[in-house]
Amino acid sequence: MVELHNQILIDWIEKVTRLCRPEKVHFCDGSKEEYDEICLKLVKADIFTPLNPKIRPGSYWCHTHPADVARDEEATYICTKSREDAGPTNNWKDPEEMHLFLDKLFSGCMEGRTMYLIPFCMGPLNSNHAKISVQITDSPYVVVNMHLMTRMGKAILEKINRGAAFVPGLHSVGVPLKKGEKDLSWPCRNDQRYIVHFPEERSIFSFGSGYGGNALLGKKCLALRIGSYLGKEEGWMAEHMLIIGVTNPQGEKKYFAAAFPSGCGKTNLAMMQPALPGWKVECVGDDIAWIRFKEDGRLYAVNPEAGFFGIAPGTSYHSNPNAMKTIAKNTIFTNVAITKEGDVWWEGMTRHPPDIAKDWRGQPWTKENQTKAAHPNARFTVPLNQCSALDPKWKDPEGVPLSAIIFGGRRSTTIPLVFEALNWRHGVFLGTMMSSEMTAAAKGERGKLRHDPFAMLPFCGYNMGDYFAHWLEMGTRTSPEKLPKIFYVNWFLKDKNGKYLWPGFGENIRPIKWMFDRIDDRKETAIETPIGFIPKQKALDVNGLELSKENLESLLKVDRMEFFKEMENLEEYFFLFGDRMPKSLLEELVQIKEKLLLWNL
Repeated sequence: MVELHNQILIDWIEKVTRLCRPEKVHFCDGSKEEYDEICLKLVKADIFTPLNPKIRPGSYWCHTHPADVARDEEATYICTKSREDAGPTNNWKDPEEMHLFLDKLFSGCMEGRTMYLIPFCMGPLNSNHAKISVQITDSPYVVVNMHLMTRMGKAILEKINRGAAFVPGLHSVGVPLKKGEKDLSWPCRNDQRYIVHFPEERSIFSFGSGYGGNALLGKKCLALRIGSYLGKEEGWMAEHMLIIGVTNPQGEKKYFAAAFPSGCGKTNLAMMQPALPGWKVECVGDDIAWIRFKEDGRLYAVNPEAGFFGIAPGTSYHSNPNAMKTIAKNTIFTNVAITKEGDVWWEGMTRHPPDIAKDWRGQPWTKENQTKAAHPNARFTVPLNQCSALDPKWKDPEGVPLSAIIFGGRRSTTIPLVFEALNWRHGVFLGTMMSSEMTAAAKGERGKLRHDPFAMLPFCGYNMGDYFAHWLEMGTRTSPEKLPKIFYVNWFLKDKNGKYLWPGFGENIRPIKWMFDRIDDRKETAIETPIGFIPKQKALDVNGLELSKENLESLLKVDRMEFFKEMENLEEYFFLFGDRMPKSLLEELVQIKEKLLLWNL
């Protein structure tokens, strides 16, 4: 192991060791041997079950505590000196008070456990835009998942020794072990759970949960909550977005970024197998994009992650064949069902369930059971370099040039299948307008509609009014023609009987084909409406689809009264941000309302 020479890191490790009082300390080197060794430790502890190597080699199954299955937004805090700087959409505590509280909470929390030190990097290691961190944790499950999700090990520690700045992150499951006491199958705390961010100090603390979104501190905590704050300070953007390269049959390629709330199809789009002949989609990333200007005045996006932490239920060879190929080996499955053959299964994977040995709780399950075999938010963790549709530039340190940004969410009504913003300001307004029906990715009432601007509601590390202003300001830094076009999509429209109007999955290449043309300013393909440019019916390629004229009209319909109600609801939401709400977006809202009132009259 590389010796430590960075005094800031040495002092912090000593402080945490005194506070948490672990039995052992392990410096992670990021090697394959270390990964295999810790996986074997988890197998011996009955936390991991190796899957059948003939079916799914190098893969493991595990399950969490039934109460530790999703991101805990109620327990997530942004601690800034001023409450206003955290904003009305974040939980806030005074930093000094929170530090005192956390010191008591973490005191002795690792007794009887091994304390792991994980030096890791978000973003390509040779990129000027990469961010380095050290996570301390007492969870071996976290260690092996971080091994798949980040660049970790000796190379990062060497950079820290040479003086590279790092973000400290401390995590504990919060369950100390007395000598001779048998460990829990999934140690966690249901009574005390805190995921705490200090953006001004650049530090992260997580206590009580072992679930990925709460415990893998490189992902949502660093790459988005701390990242978004750093982006505001340093002049870039950390976004909850996938990144794809799209190539048309003529060989022309454009890069798209897309922001959808969790559970709304980001991974499916990121690894889409297009239904239209000659089109190709390649994956740069499925969840997070760091976006910056380069000297040419265009925005470039980097995926800071090295793996996928995807939702398993609904993933199949029909919905996402590339994902199924990607998780064929070397994958950690959490909260799915395990079959008697030693493979995994979840609802939507096949039409009929095979012989199930255990459900996601580790309990016996049969086809007659009334409960789900897999949890709706069950996950797979897999290295990104296993993706069968990986873009050649997925780890380009400079990123890929964005031609378009897509916003979207899960809406049964109101929002058309696809439309285009009139300009950058209008596009930013569309980002603030995003609402989605809640999924199992976060605690809350499933199906309930909630505002989720830019899909960043749970992930913005500062006041969202200031975040909106940052988006607007970014658009002033270059000429309008160099900015990405902005689009809005909704794959989830339903008819009066509750049936989806659009087939989705690989057929989503059809709206993307329309966007591809719009980027090249083929204006004859759209009509202007009060909400933006809508495709002309003949401009949307629906050849070969069993789609009635009536359903196509419903997919592209702008209902004036429904949208007016949407604007009134949004106006009320904007009041949350008070003086921090950019006036230009309030003006945009008023203009759209006026256009809707006059439209078709």
